[in-house]
Amino acid sequence: MIFLRYESFRGYLKSFPVTSAIVALCTLYFLFIFVMGDLTNMYGYGVFYAHPTDNPFGLDEPWRYVTSIFMHANLMHLIQNMMMLIIMAPPLERIMKSGRYLIFYLLCGIGGNFISACVNNLAGNVGIEGIHMAVGASGAIYGVLGAYLFLVVFRKKWLDPSSIRTIYWIVGSGIVFSLLYSNIDFWGHVGGLITGFVLYRLFDRIAARNRKG
Repeated sequence: MIFLRYESFRGYLKSFPVTSAIVALCTLYFLFIFVMGDLTNMYGYGVFYAHPTDNPFGLDEPWRYVTSIFMHANLMHLIQNMMMLIIMAPPLERIMKSGRYLIFYLLCGIGGNFISACVNNLAGNVGIEGIHMAVGASGAIYGVLGAYLFLVVFRKKWLDPSSIRTIYWIVGSGIVFSLLYSNIDFWGHVGGLITGFVLYRLFDRIAARNRKG
C-alpha cells in the first residue's frame, strides 16, 4: 500500500518537502486570516472569483488562481484537505520529484478553478450577486487523484491491488460527496481531476522520452 506512511516527522519533512511546505503555507495562511479576525472576508485575502459578464474567467486578477488554492473557508475545511494531502500526495511527489510535483500541483489547482468558472458561468450557476467564488486546495488535491487515476488506467503494474482499490474508492466517493453538498465546488473538483489526469499523461510522456534518450 503506497499510502501508508512509516517515516518519522523529520523523515517526512525531508522526504516530501513540497507537500510539507504546502501544508505549512495553507495552515499559516488560515491562521493569519483568523488572527486578523476576518474569515468572512475571503475576497480581501485572495479568493478566486468570476463574474459571467464582467470577469467570466477570473482573469482580471489572475493571481487569485493561485492564492485561492492556499485558502480555506473554515477550520474543518482546512483539516480535511490537509489530511488528504498529507496521506495522498507523498507517493506522487516521490514519483515525479519535488520540482515537477510543485508545478503539477499548482497547475491542477489553476485548472480546477478555470474549468469551474467556465462550467458554472455557462450553466448560470453563480452565487451572490452573480459572482462565482471558490476557495480551497481541493482542486489541486483532486489533481493528485487524477494522476493516480492515470496510473491505475495506464500503469497498473506500478501499483499494488490495495492501492488501486483505495484510489478507486477515494475518487468515486469524493465525486459522490461533491454532488451531495451544495456548498462544495463540484466542477472545481472535477476540473482538478481532469487537469491532473491530462497533465500527468504529459509528464509521463516526457519522462519516457528522457529515459529513451
